[in-house]
Amino acid sequence: MSGKKLTAPAITAMKRSGERIAVLTAYDCMTARIVDSIGVDAILVGDSAAMVVLGYKNTLPVTVAEMVMLTAAVARAKTRALVIGDLPFMSYQADVGDAVRAAGVFIKEGGAEAVKLEGGVRIADKLSAVVNAGIPVMGHIGLTPQSVHEFGGYRVQGKDEKARANLLADARAVEESGCFSVVLEAMPRELARQITEMLSIPTIGIGAGPDCDGQVLVVNDILEYTDGRPARFVRSYADVGSIVEDAARRYVADVKSGNYPDDEECY
Repeated sequence: MSGKKLTAPAITAMKRSGERIAVLTAYDCMTARIVDSIGVDAILVGDSAAMVVLGYKNTLPVTVAEMVMLTAAVARAKTRALVIGDLPFMSYQADVGDAVRAAGVFIKEGGAEAVKLEGGVRIADKLSAVVNAGIPVMGHIGLTPQSVHEFGGYRVQGKDEKARANLLADARAVEESGCFSVVLEAMPRELARQITEMLSIPTIGIGAGPDCDGQVLVVNDILEYTDGRPARFVRSYADVGSIVEDAARRYVADVKSGNYPDDEECY
């Protein structure tokens, strides 16, 4: 692992060199330091924070102010990894000016080094405008959680011929808009492979199979530190939830019994 700071162009170059790109989410300084120390390439401060940090039922209620606060906490870790802030619902969809202003807040106040926007053809003008403002942009197509009501739930996208054609058009629009990479979420692996082969920018899969240029997962999911049943594509690497529960239970028992604090834990 090199100690050199990773940038958006460096992430794009990883596709040309054939190096797989590892992306994780983080929402606080300590988690960012830990995942950075083991060599993650990019840290996404995802709007998934709405659910795993702030307790909302989906990503839609989270605000720019909330996301910028979390992004700033991650940026303070001074990571080698590229820090990407996720623009929340309705911070960029209405018009180009909104998109540029919201992205600028993530850079100026949140310390982000890039931003992520959901959508392809329909928001191509916003993607281009943010890029033209000098802000690196990661695209996101397929299952875009901010469109959950339009999709009728969290469902795999691109399953029929028309839907596949639309996603191919979205992928082209993202690349032509100047994005440095694109997330492919919840789509058939063959379609993700086709998009990956078609684009010159890296594809970052989440529920899109192994043929993408990289992968991203929510850190709480891989640690089993979240409510609910994980998605099919999630692989668990630890059961942190059970560890926290056990530690808290033993602490409460020690307080109730008078076992904590003992003589050595007093001044």
